Amino acid sequence: MTLALVCTSHSPLLEFNNPPPEVRTEVDRAFAQARQFIEEYDPDLVVSFAPDHYNGFFYKLMPSFCIGFEASGVGDFGSSAGRLDVPSALAEQMAQSVLDQGVDIAVSLEMEVDHGAVQPLEILLGGIATKPVIPIFVNSVAAPFAPMKRIRLLGEAVGTFLKNFDGNVLLLGSGGLSHDPPVPRLEAATGEQRKMLLGCNHPTAAARAVRQQRVIDTAKAFTRGEAGIMDLAPEWDRQLLDILASGELERLDAWTAKEMAATAGNSAHEVRTWVAAHNALKAAAGQYTVTSEYYRPIPEYIAGFAVTTAVPVHKTAGLR
Repeated sequence: MTLALVCTSHSPLLEFNNPPPEVRTEVDRAFAQARQFIEEYDPDLVVSFAPDHYNGFFYKLMPSFCIGFEASGVGDFGSSAGRLDVPSALAEQMAQSVLDQGVDIAVSLEMEVDHGAVQPLEILLGGIATKPVIPIFVNSVAAPFAPMKRIRLLGEAVGTFLKNFDGNVLLLGSGGLSHDPPVPRLEAATGEQRKMLLGCNHPTAAARAVRQQRVIDTAKAFTRGEAGIMDLAPEWDRQLLDILASGELERLDAWTAKEMAATAGNSAHEVRTWVAAHNALKAAAGQYTVTSEYYRPIPEYIAGFAVTTAVPVHKTAGLR
């Protein structure tokens, strides 16, 4: 077993709202560097920690965590629709191991994943079915949220299971960093929005198009300084990246959902996927080192945007 990690922000706005050319060039360069990292590592399995944005998971039944035994992309924001290549038997073994380690996790025999999971697979691996992938949903949008310690313990349980995997594993975390896009929240939802959040009416292509346009319009207004959403929080983003790079992930246990939202936006909770992925690496392989890091606050994407790669320290030492 060997492991490597890539964590990346995602944004439904990548193809719909352009930042200045030099910024887009930076982002493309960061993605290219991560792609090269993955190509050279050549994973046999991808374990994807990702959120959902009320496309596959709804308040009718909202788990904190869920492992997909089978999964399909829903095709929102132009992302790919269709089946992921999920090794079902291995996913089932992982779920049982996580439960045996004391972390309650739901399972799905028909998981639906949106751009939060699909976009990194497309950009970094060339498609949603180019590699076997086990999708792990981490609730990052629908309050109430699991404490950060539970996120860390989820990653630890997954990493402990992966110790026995015979092959190269890529841990993939998708989301964040600071951002506050116009995602409806239950406490302020209209009647129609509440039905959507509950999953009473599964999102149609037309409904997704309306949501998509609302996000695009908000991003354009935000870039002009006119949107009524929270500003990005570069200092918070930097602090998070530094803690993740240090490997001292227990420091994040004290972070509360209320404080995270108040400081970095209601969708900053997506960094839970990064915490789980990093602690899976730590649990399976010990100390790790960040081998590349890109970060920039990008208002056109409504995100503190980051792309990082990491490997175990012993692997780095072996390459010298």
